[in-house]
Amino acid sequence: MTAAVERQRAIVAEHIRFENNQDWTGVCTTFVQDERAYYDVVPLGARFKGIDGVRAFYQSIGQALPDLHINVTSEIHVPGTSVLEVVITGTHRGEFAGVKPLGNPVRVEMAAFYIFDENSEKLIAERIYYDQTSVMQQMQGKEQSAVA
Repeated sequence: MTAAVERQRAIVAEHIRFENNQDWTGVCTTFVQDERAYYDVVPLGARFKGIDGVRAFYQSIGQALPDLHINVTSEIHVPGTSVLEVVITGTHRGEFAGVKPLGNPVRVEMAAFYIFDENSEKLIAERIYYDQTSVMQQMQGKEQSAVA
């Protein structure tokens, strides 16, 4: 494994540790600190631009799921990009995507893509993919239908 890929792996691990500790300032330090930074929530069609946008996203998710916990189930790292499959759990305590909090538990299976700068020293972006309908149903306390 190359030194750049090893750096990426370490940065992503640190990023996840900060998230699990709800250290949103720390999470943001793993990104470049300028307008190149962004956070994409693909199911919502939302891009949070620049490091200020990234901070705003994390402030929002920290309020929505103050007990957020990430469990990494698989990962792959290639030069310039790391991809993780994770399970996120938490309790819906703050508004998210227009849904008022009801205190319901949330469990989200997600794929997260981490895009690095040219030296693999900082994140340029995180791009997440998950089932938005399932998240909304869980937040609203609605039963989810099983897929056969």
